[in-house]
Amino acid sequence: MMRQGSAAELIQLTGIDKDLKNIAEKVINKERLTPAEGVLLFEKGEVGYLGSLANHVLQQLHGDKVYFYRIFHIEPTNVCVFTCHFCSYSRLYKNRDEGWELSIEQMLDMVRKYDGQPVTEVHIVGGVHPKMNLEFFCEVVSKIKAMRPDLHIKGFTAVELDYMFRKAKLSTKEGLQKLKDAGLQSLPGGGAEIFAPEIRNEICADKVDGDGWLKIHKTAHQLGMHSNATMLYGHIENYEHRIDHMERLRSLQDETGGFNCFIPLKFRNKDNDMSHINEVSLIEDMRLYAISRLYMDNFRNLKAYWPMLGRQSAQMTLSFGVNDLDGTIDDTTKIYSMAGSEEQAPSMSTEELCDLILSAGRIPVERDTVYNELKTYEPVA
Repeated sequence: MMRQGSAAELIQLTGIDKDLKNIAEKVINKERLTPAEGVLLFEKGEVGYLGSLANHVLQQLHGDKVYFYRIFHIEPTNVCVFTCHFCSYSRLYKNRDEGWELSIEQMLDMVRKYDGQPVTEVHIVGGVHPKMNLEFFCEVVSKIKAMRPDLHIKGFTAVELDYMFRKAKLSTKEGLQKLKDAGLQSLPGGGAEIFAPEIRNEICADKVDGDGWLKIHKTAHQLGMHSNATMLYGHIENYEHRIDHMERLRSLQDETGGFNCFIPLKFRNKDNDMSHINEVSLIEDMRLYAISRLYMDNFRNLKAYWPMLGRQSAQMTLSFGVNDLDGTIDDTTKIYSMAGSEEQAPSMSTEELCDLILSAGRIPVERDTVYNELKTYEPVA
């Protein structure tokens, strides 16, 4: 395994592959990588080489800053009309007695729990329940906004939105405008999985396709709403599928500039229809994050979701291009814990998260949803 040194040192190494040396020169010169070069990084890039280049880009963009924010989750239901083979979270509508369905008042009670606390965002994501329609969620959003006007409301994956809008017989623009008028401010990145149709048809054939996902996020950006982007990796996709996914996101970001961050999500194999597929290694995780930083050159922010990776692995990503560790979490988010993530009861205070970042030699910076800096936590001398 190649040690992680400086990017400039890579160009001077005599034993390095010529193609990899050329890529290092392009990265240092701030030139965009091609899809073929992205695939080449997956095929040939050792973890030390990739970490060196990713850290070079990271330092130029953010120095030693690592972002986090104060957030809580509302998961209205895990009942879902769709069958995604990688999902350990949802329960089919016909088996809804095995799941949960929150009322509007129960969701508002969850918001009340944070009265007087300095949280900045509520994140609303769940299964696709046929009775929780567009009108239902407009009421939820408007009541949360009336109760807590300062709280940024981010909600609903493109999968949820596509179903809502089709059922309401509204266009994407009309449906998003309706939610925006109710108080929705941005979209999460979930539901992207892998855009390639041949993979999507195998793992989640019955929900919105890649083009539909991109259309919803493009429309949101055109309406002045920001969003995030994700990629589910480490299952049946190959390197070309990963780069195709990143390329399509990168192209849309060129067009709209509306994505806040990119979030790779590791496939977990507990209690789902793809349990026979082994999870990828920690080294492959780090390679994926580093390549994401190098390829996604118009995404300033690369996030590692610590409840999914585990604290120590998430800390390690800070040496492979990551500048965001998501947030302080003390609620009952279940989407990844039910799939066998490292954190079965994800909870980390601001102090714990800052200590994790500081012990990696980085500087914790609290942010809001759109990356306005709120507070810097300097190390204690």
